[in-house]
Amino acid sequence: MSATTTTAPGKGPVDPSGRGRPRGAGLPRGLAWLVLRQHRTALLVCAAAVLLGSAWMVYQRGAMLDSLRAAGWNGSWNGTSTELRDGNLANRIQNTINSYGSSLDSLPLLLGAFLGAPLISSDQERGTVRLVTTQSVSRGRWLCWKVGFALTLAALTVLPLGLVYGWFWRSAGPFAPHDWLSGGLFAATGPMPVAQALFHTALGITVGALLRRTVPAMALTLFTSYAVSLVAEVYRDRAGTPRRIAFPLEGAQPAFLDHVVQVDQWIGTASGKLYGWGTCVHEPSPEACRASLGIVNSVWDYYERGQMAGLQWTWAALYLTVAAALIAGLLWRSRRAPL
Repeated sequence: MSATTTTAPGKGPVDPSGRGRPRGAGLPRGLAWLVLRQHRTALLVCAAAVLLGSAWMVYQRGAMLDSLRAAGWNGSWNGTSTELRDGNLANRIQNTINSYGSSLDSLPLLLGAFLGAPLISSDQERGTVRLVTTQSVSRGRWLCWKVGFALTLAALTVLPLGLVYGWFWRSAGPFAPHDWLSGGLFAATGPMPVAQALFHTALGITVGALLRRTVPAMALTLFTSYAVSLVAEVYRDRAGTPRRIAFPLEGAQPAFLDHVVQVDQWIGTASGKLYGWGTCVHEPSPEACRASLGIVNSVWDYYERGQMAGLQWTWAALYLTVAAALIAGLLWRSRRAPL
């Protein structure tokens, strides 16, 4: 049996079964439409940042490789092929890579302050929370949509930028910065950009929901995020176990140590007893002092680049755990008390 159709005056055929495709079908509706409409400015700004930032790094990567080829580098990592006719080019490349890494490291903080903090607090100031939640939408559902949108947008903003930046700095080969632990390079590659963006955005959402005022929430979020970043950078090397090497104090330093990140330095005896590197420095005869203590070795604690991923995933797990706890606490509170 086939459904019959009728013709409405001036409107053409009409399907009485109601199964016709309505105008606007497939577009966001309900809460999805409300959230996208409300935060369309943030969506456009983040999209522009991704497109422009990625395009700029792609351009800079090409310019960097052209400069390296013009300076005599043939793309090999070994031997004298890493020597350049322009002695300052390597320093300029490292400064550029570090500069971009620092900029990307700051992006999660800005997302927390300008995306996370106003997310709930602006609705609390305007009364939008009460208006929406007194309709047919529960507080929990509305909050899940808002939080989910902010966290998704934050992750999708930093993820492509982090991938392009990682591709950029790895293309520099032996001319990339060796001290990847203390600069923005560590925080702007691997899982770190997404983990930090989710943490700082979750922090901003929580602060905004508690303060209920947009501007104070943004200021407090930015201050707290910056403080957390400073503390994390100080304790960054504690997330792993550095490797240790001992070599003769008066001998040549092993060549591979030029490409590692030193986290501590000692002097020690043949039996392995360690002293601070400044031991005997101020004595009248430092050599005699060290001989009396049996000091014969220079000892380094260091990280190789192969350990970078392990440190990043450890810190990323910590950030994600705290972010999940913040969001879970916010959702729990919303069920027990009005926002």
